[in-house]
Amino acid sequence: MDERLRFRSYGSGSSGNCYYLGNHSHGILIDAGVGIRTIRKYLRSQGFDFPHIWGVFVTHDHADHIKAVGSLGERHHIPIYATRKTHEGIDKSYCVTDKLSGSRKYIEKNDTITVGAFRITPFPVSHDATDSVGYRVEYQDRVIIFATDLGYASQTVAGQIRDANVLILETNYDVQMLADGPYHAVLKRRVAADTGHLSNDQAGECLSENYHAGLQYVFLCHLSKENNHPERAYETVRQCLKNKGIVAGKDVQLVVLERLSPSNVYLF
Repeated sequence: MDERLRFRSYGSGSSGNCYYLGNHSHGILIDAGVGIRTIRKYLRSQGFDFPHIWGVFVTHDHADHIKAVGSLGERHHIPIYATRKTHEGIDKSYCVTDKLSGSRKYIEKNDTITVGAFRITPFPVSHDATDSVGYRVEYQDRVIIFATDLGYASQTVAGQIRDANVLILETNYDVQMLADGPYHAVLKRRVAADTGHLSNDQAGECLSENYHAGLQYVFLCHLSKENNHPERAYETVRQCLKNKGIVAGKDVQLVVLERLSPSNVYLF
């Protein structure tokens, strides 16, 4: 039996975010901000279906992260894990038409819970949602860190990166593209604020400062359609690593996740 961990992005960006982690028998989702039929399609393409998913872990209550949680929870009886404040935000969200009841599960920041073979710990991040978290997921001897939708990389985030074997890290915008782009000045300030999103430069600097030999894969996620390009995100982070003597493709694998398309399935 192949016990290796499987990772796949089902969508990463302002149109919807959803990430899969699983083994041969069960898995979890981090966020469910793409359509439920899309999630099922990608699961089935891997030979699985909704009974294979033992929990959905929500980072925060913005629409692009919670679109499908009502259907997954109430129609398909998958537990939906979030902090109490995030659940309150989900209850109020216009995009969740199936309101959570029996599937609602509460978690607390920095408290670890076990779901099947996975140990999951939410940690605080800075973002302008009701109550945002990142996630640390431990599977056997591997540590997977989800650090997305954060205005800056705190010492908490840096510490998590120093433990990671696999890192999913936000590279939302290019500084110059945001400055020159179509957003209103108010929205530009919101994106660049400490409660907004992480730029390519911020991500690259944080990664290069906290890189360690045990870090095998870094997936760059949540790229803006208007204010970033995959090539620019990759090159900015690659150059930051190079400046510290770290070679992308040799010392660590660097992958940019597509906004609207599923990624390959990665095995760890």
